[in-house]
Amino acid sequence: MKVSVLLPAAGYGERIGLGPKAFIRVGGKSLLEWAVEGFGWADEILVALPAGRGFELPIKTVVGGTTRQKSVFNLVQAATGEIVLVHDVARPFVVRSAVERLLGEVRQSGAATLAVFVPDTLVQAQEHQYGEVIPREHYRLVQTPQGFRREVLWQAHLNAQAGGLEFTDDAQLVLSLGHPVALVEGDRRMFKVTYPEDLLLAEGLARVWNAWPQPR
Repeated sequence: MKVSVLLPAAGYGERIGLGPKAFIRVGGKSLLEWAVEGFGWADEILVALPAGRGFELPIKTVVGGTTRQKSVFNLVQAATGEIVLVHDVARPFVVRSAVERLLGEVRQSGAATLAVFVPDTLVQAQEHQYGEVIPREHYRLVQTPQGFRREVLWQAHLNAQAGGLEFTDDAQLVLSLGHPVALVEGDRRMFKVTYPEDLLLAEGLARVWNAWPQPR
């Protein structure tokens, strides 16, 4: 089945404060370049960019929307693969073995996301005080890519658009249709660059990433 990778890259990255996040450089490359290279095996890669912004690599681009959800809508509309993988460019290090696990599940069930266990003690904050301890074994940290059969995700976006619904990821969109989304074991190397200190971690990993034996 043909696989299309969708990269919404029109966000500003306000929590880092260094301009459009996709173009922040780590290890000599932009976060977007890292992500595109990580999915170089895919049948199709599509990127949603800010209006008027270009990209030097010969890949298909669409104009991004004012929200992540609107950017992904434009990407799904343009995609031609039977399976679509939606990935945050803020996760520059793509672990192929984790993505293969995801694809295996999507081919069976139609919808899945990578996720990892919560490693730390989880508590409920009560007015800046240490509150109730929450059993962390029942929770997961969701990663990307998230994978879907294209027709499932497209219907989910149409449904959300018609109902004026806004979600923070595509798994929630698909769940709103009543379609289950499987959790697949992720990889902690696929962490999200969100805060300035994350750039230090990314720089450190970038130094050794290309020297690691393939496949990862």
